[in-house]
Amino acid sequence: MIKQIAVFLENQAGKASACCKVLKDAQINLYALSIADTKEFGIMRIITEDNAKALDALKDAGYLCSEVDLVGVEVPDRAGALAELLIALGEGGISVEYMYSYAGVDGHAKIAFKTAMVDKAVEILKNNGAKII
Repeated sequence: MIKQIAVFLENQAGKASACCKVLKDAQINLYALSIADTKEFGIMRIITEDNAKALDALKDAGYLCSEVDLVGVEVPDRAGALAELLIALGEGGISVEYMYSYAGVDGHAKIAFKTAMVDKAVEILKNNGAKII
């Protein structure tokens, strides 16, 4: 499982940079970042090298944040590899709430996704030859 931090931000200029500055000042390295937004607010989803330290720093700075479990999977660097895994999940009745990727250094992309059916998703992925992170 991958531990992700979700940070709720007002959708205003400078809010994302201020949040990242808190992490910078705490000397926390980001591995992945995704922002989903609406007109009034956004959710910054991050994976860091030290989530406990990141959560403490963000909460001390007044941010509303929480830690969420994601399924992590390596996807080979070839056309169709992600589609094959998503098809297998769909055929197994797994709904993916959201997902994003981050760079791998070993010829594989890293994919993190949220689902309510974690155990079943992991089982399906393993049965399809995927490496779980």
